[in-house]
Amino acid sequence: MTAADLKAVGAMTVLLKDAIKPNLVQTVEGVPAFVHGGPFANIAHGSNSLIADMMGLRLCDYFVTEAGFGSELGAEKFFDIVCRTGNLIPDAVVLVVSIRALKRHGEGTDRSALEKGLKNLEKHLENLSWFQVPFIIAINQFTSDTNEELDVVEHFCLKKQVPCAVVDVWGKGGEGGIELAGKLISLIHNTPSRFTYLYDLNLPVKTKIDIIAKKMYGAERVAYSVNAESDLKLCKELGLENLPICIAKTPYSLSDDPLLLGRPTGFKITVRDIKFSAGAGFLVPMTGKITTMPGLPSQPQSEFMDIDKNGNIRGLS
Repeated sequence: MTAADLKAVGAMTVLLKDAIKPNLVQTVEGVPAFVHGGPFANIAHGSNSLIADMMGLRLCDYFVTEAGFGSELGAEKFFDIVCRTGNLIPDAVVLVVSIRALKRHGEGTDRSALEKGLKNLEKHLENLSWFQVPFIIAINQFTSDTNEELDVVEHFCLKKQVPCAVVDVWGKGGEGGIELAGKLISLIHNTPSRFTYLYDLNLPVKTKIDIIAKKMYGAERVAYSVNAESDLKLCKELGLENLPICIAKTPYSLSDDPLLLGRPTGFKITVRDIKFSAGAGFLVPMTGKITTMPGLPSQPQSEFMDIDKNGNIRGLS
């Protein structure tokens, strides 16, 4: 099914005439930022438009772009899909972690849960190592975090010989990220990137999926439904086998089961369907019970936004 089949080419072109151009906005501290596209990394590639990335790279010395969720989703897709498409070579990666998330993966709220949750972080570090790009850990500080808990994570990073910095941009604005920025710049200049892709596009589709599932997720094997096997045959008939892979998977677990926390082992990834995003240029294996229609909160942030008669805006921060 194409836009032409729906007789929507003209209407879509009208909408895209201006929408294709990245939006240059500023943060509450006046820092320039591009806002252009926002696909979720659990069901799509998880990063903003390549146009915005290319513009940013031409306009500043250091350009930071976000890849959503964990290393097994946003980072892998950014490297294997976005960087491949745009011929980009990333200089460094900032892996954002929080005490709260680590405790969740440790299935508790105390220090022992935090220490148990570090196994999940360890897996993400291993994932990033496959791409041979230097990385640094940003510990996103919450007001509920104790110094003892922050020390636990910092000690873990020291043991793994990975640079890290505690970040409190939420509480202090840009000032709360100065240490991270300094360490990141030092990392870029002192540790060269040897960026490489995870898989070769010419490999069979099943092999590419297998590589991602085993190296990124830690799966033991991949199982395919009857529908998925049928999709694979159609993929071959349509000549789409050499496209990159964009797996749709829950962001709450390294597996395709959102309840399987920490660093699970011995599990299988189940591919129930494979969707063809031929225009975008990738294949989308649907795993577990993932749905491509994301749920929105019962009370969206837009309800808190307003503007007064003097043009003052509230609700943006």
